[in-house]
Amino acid sequence: MSFDRATDKFRTFGRAKGRPLSPQAQTLWDETFPDLKWTIGTTLSDLEAKDELWLEIGFGGAEHLLWQAEAHPDIHLVGAEPFLNGVSKAVRGIADASLKNLSLHHGDVRDVLAGLPDNSLSKIFVLFPDPWHKTRHHKRRLLRTEFITELYRVLKPGGELRFASDIIHYVDWTLSRLKRFTTPEGGGWTFTHSAVQEWRIRGEDWPGTRYEAKAGREGRPCHYFKFLKH
Repeated sequence: MSFDRATDKFRTFGRAKGRPLSPQAQTLWDETFPDLKWTIGTTLSDLEAKDELWLEIGFGGAEHLLWQAEAHPDIHLVGAEPFLNGVSKAVRGIADASLKNLSLHHGDVRDVLAGLPDNSLSKIFVLFPDPWHKTRHHKRRLLRTEFITELYRVLKPGGELRFASDIIHYVDWTLSRLKRFTTPEGGGWTFTHSAVQEWRIRGEDWPGTRYEAKAGREGRPCHYFKFLKH
């Protein structure tokens, strides 16, 4: 099943705005965000002195996004997040750390993906997406087959998709779709874990987030997965 951004109108995220930004945060946003805003249609060739292009989808409080940017200065990262207050936190973190390798999209990541050419990303992060618990809302889940097809299109061969969740039925739902995914040419995803225990290991190059810490406090074990495009 192919992806069509023009017809895929299901909202895959919850609220887009929380508390009003503080005067200081609003000033920083007004002064800084225009220069950080990702221009739809930009490619790695448009970015100077960057080896790879990565994308984080729904970065929340931006802890993971900022950590990856600081740890990999030669990589350009794009963070897509519809929640204004989360994007504002990313703007503050970028300013505080003087990061030069981050762009932000305040809105639906599907618009970013639609503007990317085939085989353009080296890594994609989808960490703790909204599980949309109710059956009637499953159509709003991000990692539906149509969306997985689009992620596959924009990843380079050998590129990595990282997925994490603390909701076990959403883990099962997503893994079943990733594992049975295949293209007419025989392409698909290589599952990199050989034992269930490995699903509980985050890895040294995978920092924690405040949402993950909350899940731990509430007794929900987190699951971490890496898939490679073949």
